[in-house]
Amino acid sequence: MLQRLSLKAIAATGFLCLMVPAAQAQTLQDLTAASAARLSSKPQSLQALLDAASGKVAKPKPTVASLGRDAKSRSGGVFNTTEISSKALTALPQWSRVLKQIKRDQGAYKACLASAGSCRTAGQKNWRQVVLSAKGLSRRQKLNTVNKFFNRWPYRQDRQVYGKIEYWATPTEFMRRSGDCEDYSIAKYFALRELGFRADELRVVILMDNIRNVGHAVLAVYEANDILILDSLSNIIFSHKKYRHYEPQYSMNETARWAHVKGTNSQVAAGS
Repeated sequence: MLQRLSLKAIAATGFLCLMVPAAQAQTLQDLTAASAARLSSKPQSLQALLDAASGKVAKPKPTVASLGRDAKSRSGGVFNTTEISSKALTALPQWSRVLKQIKRDQGAYKACLASAGSCRTAGQKNWRQVVLSAKGLSRRQKLNTVNKFFNRWPYRQDRQVYGKIEYWATPTEFMRRSGDCEDYSIAKYFALRELGFRADELRVVILMDNIRNVGHAVLAVYEANDILILDSLSNIIFSHKKYRHYEPQYSMNETARWAHVKGTNSQVAAGS
């Protein structure tokens, strides 16, 4: 069984995520069956990726103390975890790069949304299409529209596209070249931000899929009484409570990052 990794180790190395087309996985039961059918050979383990990238890596359990003085924790988090938050995003260089590039791309996308004649690339035209098609819809309809729209892109591993073990793509890069699990989640995140969702309602969640024994990523949408999961493996949006096989490692939005551990606040504090 894979040990829990430190936030720093995970962020530096990344997860290998494998894909089952959303059209083949409409329920959690279908997802399990389709995953098993598609994975004819054993996927490269997370430990193998770590060893290849950086040798032996220590794997301490994340605690409030290990995340810094600004860390805070609360129970009732996504996938039934305690969430330990920190404002420091420097531990997530891939995410930091995405945020910087989004700021540079923002002007072109705003212009494209304002006028079809200003759309200079296929990616910008796709962006205009999904945003305008979802505007005016209900909150849940917006989630469904965005999830289904980006799930149409074919899954491609970072090694195929960028020649790297792990690379987090911006929406521009994803729509041009496609990508893997976190790239779907990032594109959905910023599309929903454009549609009026607040940053504190959204999280890109990096996790372990304990059925397939591979790393994966999803977008979590924090609602008043639930947390909804936009998954590249399914066009149907489920509550996080339905996913017993997902074990979150860390998550982030534009303002903070979170480590996720099982147990109550008192248990987490005892471990720190």
